[in-house]
Amino acid sequence: MRAGSVAKRLLVGRPLDSARLGETLLPKRLALPIFCSDPLSSVAYATEEILLILALGGLAVLHLAWYAAVGIVVLLLVVVASYRQTCYAYPGGGGAYVVSAENLGTTAALTAASALLIDYVMTVAVSVVSGVAAITSAAPALDGHATVMSVVFVAVLAWLNLRGVRESGRWFALPTYAFIAVIYLMFAVAAVRMASGATIRAESADLPVEAVSTYSGIALVLLGLRAFASGCTALTGVEAISNGVPAFAKPKSRNAATTLAVMGGLSVTMFFGITVLAMVYEVHVAEDPTELGLPPGTPTSTALAQIGRATFGDWHVLFYALQAVTAGVLVLAANTAFNGFPMLASVLGRDRYAPRQLVHRGDRLVYSNGVLLLALAAIALIVAFDANLTRLIQLYILGVFVSFTLSQAGMVKHWRRELATPAGAAQRTHILRRLAINAFGACLTAVVLVIVLVTKFTHGAWIVVIAMPLLFAGMKGVRRHYDAVAAEVAVAPDAHPHPLAANHVLVLVASVNAPSLRALSYAKTLKPASLTAVTVAEDPAQAEVLRASWEAHGIDVPLRVLNSPYRSIVQPLLRHIRDAPERSPDSVVSVVIPEYVVGRWWEQPLHNQSALRLKTRLLFMKNVVVIDVPYRLASARELAAERAKAAAEAARESP
Repeated sequence: MRAGSVAKRLLVGRPLDSARLGETLLPKRLALPIFCSDPLSSVAYATEEILLILALGGLAVLHLAWYAAVGIVVLLLVVVASYRQTCYAYPGGGGAYVVSAENLGTTAALTAASALLIDYVMTVAVSVVSGVAAITSAAPALDGHATVMSVVFVAVLAWLNLRGVRESGRWFALPTYAFIAVIYLMFAVAAVRMASGATIRAESADLPVEAVSTYSGIALVLLGLRAFASGCTALTGVEAISNGVPAFAKPKSRNAATTLAVMGGLSVTMFFGITVLAMVYEVHVAEDPTELGLPPGTPTSTALAQIGRATFGDWHVLFYALQAVTAGVLVLAANTAFNGFPMLASVLGRDRYAPRQLVHRGDRLVYSNGVLLLALAAIALIVAFDANLTRLIQLYILGVFVSFTLSQAGMVKHWRRELATPAGAAQRTHILRRLAINAFGACLTAVVLVIVLVTKFTHGAWIVVIAMPLLFAGMKGVRRHYDAVAAEVAVAPDAHPHPLAANHVLVLVASVNAPSLRALSYAKTLKPASLTAVTVAEDPAQAEVLRASWEAHGIDVPLRVLNSPYRSIVQPLLRHIRDAPERSPDSVVSVVIPEYVVGRWWEQPLHNQSALRLKTRLLFMKNVVVIDVPYRLASARELAAERAKAAAEAARESP
């Protein structure tokens, strides 16, 4: 078997039959780590983002973290409740894009789609960089390699997802559940120690937090709102389940809604618990170590690392276990995007707003092209921002709340339309309750969207504000192209093939050899109006040698020699075709080109280069058809035999 094919099978696995698509559906125990690793892992840095912003105002304003945390908990509960309605109303998936398209129109749908696509790329970048930050908190010596480590992790995640959703879910389940278990173990240890009268303080509790300015009045309110907006990273990924309802085992909607509820309960309790411990332990964090009175360049631990170190005390094994599972779940949190992005991209491709290649499933029944596109985009972002979490986080969540708001507004219109249909009293009460949930969710997320936009715009969110319209315009452009092509190639219902007056065939030859004779034999089967062999002679002596060989073999096809004083092969042939007297609007010229087929990658550049240049030019000539007649060399025949043998073995092994 060819080396490349062997490597692909080892990395990705054997292809899966389309009939086995049902085997890839997810039970709730696997769906939770696959679709919810992002919102569950966000609790590891959401509290820290609140404290980072409040640190700008010094110790005096850190108490505002309580208010920000309560607001985020309420918002998270409302959004979870709202998206549960979406799971039931739209079991076909698609999330905000599909909901907006059906209820709010194309503009809203593409706005939601552009926001979600950007958010998914940001999710991969932020999650992986956060996981690397957890690793460097435990091992500061690795801090200078954060970018390389992040890129490697993204590549590994892409590889795992290319192997299939269900298979990747098994890899992701253990770190996710381990993270949940260790977080709750940390809460239990903290509760027992504090109940026994122990005083627990973070390593940074005695470090001063120097205010960069004096905050009061409106400035203080804006600082609090900015901290709240930063902490809203705890909501990222909530919409992924509504996008991926078709991936759940039956009953799909109920299983998706149940998984969403479990995720909401876990996220709320873990986020609020970490925030409580951070405040009780007096955790201090700052983007710049000098703000804590530390020398420039001093490595600083994350808020969760400080909480874990203070809670577990001398139990260093538990602290390193916390850092390990935190790093693992943060890196694997990107898997939420690796499931959401390809699914959304496939829906956009189906609707002709994205390249159609994104619609097709790969060997392992996953949207492979979407997985690869997401990985490349995230790697580019990580490299561009040098794996700096604080800079990346400023681009985050704006797109999240755009999609939240549009999705919930679309659901309001959906339920209002349902109310207009005849229904019993109990059914109307049920619809009204869902309408109220989505209406409140739409209003609340719209308010938060304004807060996020205002407070984060000058800190990097402006990049997203520019990127979304560009992506929107790109999707509209793709649709216009597909529509234009469809209109151009469309035919009337009574249309029939237009007869051609004649087919004039030219066979390109360089010498009398087996490929040339095979091409001539094929050309005769076309029964052309005229058949001519054509060669381009850079050297008259070579032309004479070819003529003599032609006559010696008694070939019954006339040979036309085109002189090329400037040693070009392509131009003389193009002129000959263009100026041929037999050409007419109702005739076609077929150019038959013998072409070597090789079996080794390094052989390809050694052959067919002139033919490739010629075909590229001929494609733009009207009424010209290019026909390749392959001639397999020994290496290609060996490769074909190996592939046939491998296919036979695979057929015997398959059930």
